[in-house]
Amino acid sequence: RSNVLLLLPSQLATPFLHVDSYLYPSFQGLMSDNNTVRLGLDFQRMLRINHMLYIAARSVKNWLSVCVFQKLTWKTKDVEKCTVRGKNSDECYNYIKVLVPRNDETLFACGTNAFNPTCRNYKMSTLEQDGEEVVGQARCPFESRQSNVGLFAGGDFYSATMTDFLASDAVIYRSLGESSPVLRTVKYDSKWLREPHFLHAIEYGNYVYFFFSEIAVEYTTLGKVVFSRVARVCKNDNGGSPRVLERYWTSFLKARLNCSVPGDSFFYFDVLQSLTNVLQINHRPAVLGVFTTQANSITGSAVCAFYMDDIEKAFNGKFKEQRNSESAWTPVPEEQVPKPR
Repeated sequence: RSNVLLLLPSQLATPFLHVDSYLYPSFQGLMSDNNTVRLGLDFQRMLRINHMLYIAARSVKNWLSVCVFQKLTWKTKDVEKCTVRGKNSDECYNYIKVLVPRNDETLFACGTNAFNPTCRNYKMSTLEQDGEEVVGQARCPFESRQSNVGLFAGGDFYSATMTDFLASDAVIYRSLGESSPVLRTVKYDSKWLREPHFLHAIEYGNYVYFFFSEIAVEYTTLGKVVFSRVARVCKNDNGGSPRVLERYWTSFLKARLNCSVPGDSFFYFDVLQSLTNVLQINHRPAVLGVFTTQANSITGSAVCAFYMDDIEKAFNGKFKEQRNSESAWTPVPEEQVPKPR
């Protein structure tokens, strides 16, 4: 079982022209493998750096019809262990789930590796492996269908994924830094993260932001309601003391992303599907997100823009708390807000 990483020539953006697409090479994927096509597992990541395009996809003979500049096949050696643990053969390939630049010369890639996540560094120019393999746990999910995001900021790798074989421990994690301590969110605490689906991560100012959807703990009386969130951690967070939050984030905050149609009764688009990097809207830094309605709601979708300074205002606003397991969530009195926040 293997995964392939492709390096293709890329063109600069040009005005749209009508052309007959069949005259040009295209990425076909595993058209002969119905299960893989149905599950969308053959294609996992695409990354453009300068004028090169990197594609991570499952490897099989005679499946490619693009002009490939370089190709790398990363095989897994743990298929037998994977199947013994009850997984089927389609799940025991090595699916590349992390593909991010580490610096100007190095590409960082992590694969599920038959439910034994593993990471490697590659030279961008040659796809030659650089150094030894790195354990991928908490940096890469165990399964190809699990969501994850990751990026390097200030020499540290920030990741959000599942950390275990059973996908029961969701985490926002910092590692691989030379001077910064390894930090994570608290384990098995639904007030930090509850069944999250991670969509995007960005570095902005002194913070790293994570965008995701999750089951809303503040609306458990209504069943499993999905809310979209933005979470934030400080890049200079050193963790707590031996008594409080040791090896955990002390700066972790999250807020709801409100994409709705205003009126006497708001109509919400609660489920984030995709997000841009920071761009300029009305000369202000902002992100654009695509949202849909709840799965059991009236079908609808919307695009909402969020200014980064408005997100900052939300994080500087009032905290909410639940005084006991059965009470409603209410704002924390100002005098009880921790200082520094």
